[in-house]
Amino acid sequence: MILNCHLSVRECLVDDIKLISDYWQSCSEEYLLGMGADIKKRPSEETFIQFLRIQSLLSFEEKEAYALIWEMDNIPIGHSNINKIIFGKEAYMHLHLWNSNVRLKGMGTQLVKLSIPFYFKNFDLQILYCEPYALNPAPNKTMEKVGFKFEKRHKIIPGAINFEQEVNTWLFTRSNYLKLE
Repeated sequence: MILNCHLSVRECLVDDIKLISDYWQSCSEEYLLGMGADIKKRPSEETFIQFLRIQSLLSFEEKEAYALIWEMDNIPIGHSNINKIIFGKEAYMHLHLWNSNVRLKGMGTQLVKLSIPFYFKNFDLQILYCEPYALNPAPNKTMEKVGFKFEKRHKIIPGAINFEQEVNTWLFTRSNYLKLE
């Protein structure tokens, strides 16, 4: 349950890149496994930071990845990002609350709703996908609460740091987005 706090979303700034990197570098093997990631596939801090810095310099049409910072009372508490971007068509969203004391309180649902306009407007998307690990209940519940449509469950390696796993594919269309405005 969200108590008296103000949630906001903003674009990731160069100064935020270290916060995102610190989150990934501090994740325990157990936590990573719970979200379907393999600690052995995690890039080095230097590689990760360099990639995000390069992405920050590119136009929306050129980006391979794009991140938003999630804030509670103007303090960064997490991030959302997209990758597998096909400008004007589709992208895949990821969501991360950095600290366990802000998870499972309903904030993710509100923060995803605040993030959606950035993705659709900046990348002229027609479809926004999210493919959380099927065994990770929190993001799957969030997708349903936000209004994403469940498409299918299937086995894939969803990204460079993931192991083969069952994922649930959720989608949010441009018409869904326009109803939010």
